[in-house]
Amino acid sequence: MSPVHPIDMTDEPPLRERDRGPAPAEFRAAVDSLQRVTPRAEVRVEEIRPPQRLAPWSYALAAEVRGPDGTELASGRLVLLYDPDGAEAWDGVLRLVAFASAEPEPDIAADPLLPEVGWSWLTEALADRRAAYHAAGGTVTQTTSTRFGDLHGPRRSVALELRGSWTARTPELGPHLLAFVDLLCTAAGVPPEGVTALNSPYE
Repeated sequence: MSPVHPIDMTDEPPLRERDRGPAPAEFRAAVDSLQRVTPRAEVRVEEIRPPQRLAPWSYALAAEVRGPDGTELASGRLVLLYDPDGAEAWDGVLRLVAFASAEPEPDIAADPLLPEVGWSWLTEALADRRAAYHAAGGTVTQTTSTRFGDLHGPRRSVALELRGSWTARTPELGPHLLAFVDLLCTAAGVPPEGVTALNSPYE
């Protein structure tokens, strides 16, 4: 099997109009399973225009985590790609592509193993939600910014960006979306559902 590389989700111009016929039942079932998910209250999920050139059929969602004061804590996109003929690198027909961005809490941001930790947030979330998948791959980028002069905000901040993709074994993708939401909440420092951390703004 060919190596699995993260997919660039930069917006692309649409394909020329052509009649591809109705969307396959497997793709429709996968989209329906995503649309049935109700995310936790701190997270907003909405449909967005999907990339057009990566697969015969695609569907995309944008998600953001906001604090009690409305501040954006983390954001990301989850794209479903469907190719009924399969793709060698996917080892399947349903591929999920994720992008997540956040500024972790200072104690986490100082961890030199932050990229490894960030990737584990994704894989552990998929495992906890019992999302059936294989052929996962991706990258985690850690960047440090230092502010000077009159710029507002902390003098030094660390940003984390995760790009990953994996193949779903079944069209039931609800657990995959919930795992993606869990990843964003963890990166944003939001306590798990049903847990209130000491000094949490969500108390």
